[in-house]
Amino acid sequence: MEQINNLVLGAGISGLSCAFHLNKTQQQAIICEASNDWGGLCGNFSIQGFRFDKFVHFSFTENEYVKNLFTHNLEILVHKPELTNFYYGKWLKHPAQNNLQCLNFQEKVKIFLSFLTKPHITSTNYDEWLRVQYGNYFAEHFPMNYTRKYWGLEAKELETKWVGKRMRPITIKEMLQGLMHKKQKTLYYAKNMRYPQKGGFKSFLSVLAQKTDIRLNKKAVKINPTTKEVFFADGSRITYRNLISTIPLPEVIKLLPNVPASVQDAARKLRYTCGYMVSVALKKSYDFKGNLLFYVYDKEIPFARVYFPSIKAPDNVPAGASSLQAEIFFANDTPVPNKEIILTRTIQGLLATGIIQEKDILFTDIRFEPYANVIFDLQIYNNRKIVLDYLKHIQIIPAGRFGTWEYLWTDQCVLNGKNVAEQITGDNI
Repeated sequence: MEQINNLVLGAGISGLSCAFHLNKTQQQAIICEASNDWGGLCGNFSIQGFRFDKFVHFSFTENEYVKNLFTHNLEILVHKPELTNFYYGKWLKHPAQNNLQCLNFQEKVKIFLSFLTKPHITSTNYDEWLRVQYGNYFAEHFPMNYTRKYWGLEAKELETKWVGKRMRPITIKEMLQGLMHKKQKTLYYAKNMRYPQKGGFKSFLSVLAQKTDIRLNKKAVKINPTTKEVFFADGSRITYRNLISTIPLPEVIKLLPNVPASVQDAARKLRYTCGYMVSVALKKSYDFKGNLLFYVYDKEIPFARVYFPSIKAPDNVPAGASSLQAEIFFANDTPVPNKEIILTRTIQGLLATGIIQEKDILFTDIRFEPYANVIFDLQIYNNRKIVLDYLKHIQIIPAGRFGTWEYLWTDQCVLNGKNVAEQITGDNI
C-alpha cells in the first residue's frame, strides 16, 4: 500500500494546478485520474488530423500570474472577440441587446416599448432579473430562450449571483443606438481571446502537467476518511495525509461510507448540466466570416452555441480544411435524447443556418460529457453548504469547478488550485 502526503483526485485544470503548486514547495503530490488522459474538460481529441476541444475554450484572463503560466514557452494566437448571434435567420453582432438593427421594424418597436415599460422590482430569480434589465419582449425572445438551451431550465428556476459580467446591462441610449445603427465597437466583456498556436487549449496546461506525477486509468471507487485510504478500481489503495478532491460533489459523496441521510439528500439535489459535443470536419476551407463562435436563440435548433476550431488555430485542421463544434446541453434531471437524434437534429440545424453546405462535410462525431457546468438553481447555496461542510468535517479538501460547485473560468480554476496548495502548506506560493 502506497503512502502519499498529498493525494489529488482528478487531473483537470484545478487538480493539475493544486499538485503543481504543492510540488513547487517540495511537498509530495500525486494525481490519480480516472480516464486515460489528463486535462479534464480542458482536454481535446483528434480524428483524421482534426483536433477538437471538449467544448469551447479560450483564455481571456487579465491575471498576470495565470497569463504567464499559460503562455510559458508557448506561441499563442490572440483573437478579437468577434462573436455573433443567430436569431431566426438573422445574424446579430454580440451582445444581441446592443445590436438589434437588422430586425424588422415591428419587432424593434416591440423590443423598445417593452424596454420603456420594464418592471422596476427587486429581482428574486433570473427571470425577473432579465425582465428588469431588458424588458419583457427581449428577455423572453433572447436570453430566456438561450437559458433553456444552455442551462436546460426555465430562467425562473435560477438565482442570479452567477451572472456577474456575463450578461451586459443596457441603457436607453444604447438600446436606441443598437436598434438604429450597425455598431463596429465590440462590447464583449473580454478584450482578447488567447489560444495556443499548436496542441489545442490543453497546451496552456502543459506547464502544470509536465513535471507532475499523474497516474492515469486510476479510478477511485471508495474513500475511507477514518483510515485515510482511497481504494481504486485496479485493486490498489493509497493512504494519504491530505486528500484533495476535484470529483463532482454528487460523485464523491457516493464514494464515502456512512454518509448522513441529510448530506446524501443535499448532494442529490445539486443540479448540473451534461452535454453533447457534435464535431464536424469540413473538406473545404471556410472563414466563417472571421467569427470565433456564435450563439443560437431559435427554439427549433437544439444547440446553444457553435465554435470553430479551424479559426481558433490553423493547427487544429489539415491544410485546406475547416471545422466546427456544436454544443447541446441538458439539466441532469431531465430526459436526454439519444445521440442519433441529437446528431441528426444538429446537422439539420447547422445546415439551416447556412454556415456550411452538406456536400463539404467530411465526417461528424458526437460525444457526451456527464458534467458540463454547475446549475445555480434557487437551492444551490443551502445544498452546497451542507455537502462542503461534511467534507470539511471528514477532512477532504475540495477543489475546482465541480469539487467546490462553482462557476469557475479556467484562470479561476488555476488560482483555486493554487489557493488550496497554500492552504495546505501555509506558504504564499
